[in-house]
Amino acid sequence: MSGEGSPELNVDGTGLDIVVIAGHWHEEITNGLIAGARSALDESGASHRLVRVPGSFELPVAAKAALEAGADAVVALGVIIRGGTPHFEYVSDAATSGLTNVSIQTGKPVGFGVLTLDDEQQGLDRAGLPGSKEDKGREAAEAAVATARLLRDLRA
Repeated sequence: MSGEGSPELNVDGTGLDIVVIAGHWHEEITNGLIAGARSALDESGASHRLVRVPGSFELPVAAKAALEAGADAVVALGVIIRGGTPHFEYVSDAATSGLTNVSIQTGKPVGFGVLTLDDEQQGLDRAGLPGSKEDKGREAAEAAVATARLLRDLRA
């Protein structure tokens, strides 16, 4: 279910410890993202666990804590749907900038599976659910594993 033009990645997660962190908002979409991430991590051979946070705004602080506690990578999953107020822009920017900063500060990868959407249907199309066109949870997990593997090789 990868998108057109998606890369071939080294997703051998043997020996890697990955933490999946997901928000609670928009449960149907989020649960699809979680299922896709877990499936990819199971297939990779990485050990993994799930941690839930209230929403996407809380993803960066939880990601930083997981990486500082020894995780090799984090898969951050969230759903932010545009409403009629500027809240969407603030939360989207905070989650994106925060997760980028966490990755740079810790030197460890954060697979980015935060969907920023105009409407719920866009999320259903990307959540890896039956009938979805894409599986962004899987893609985020594969990116986290591939980057953790790359960093391990670079530092060896």
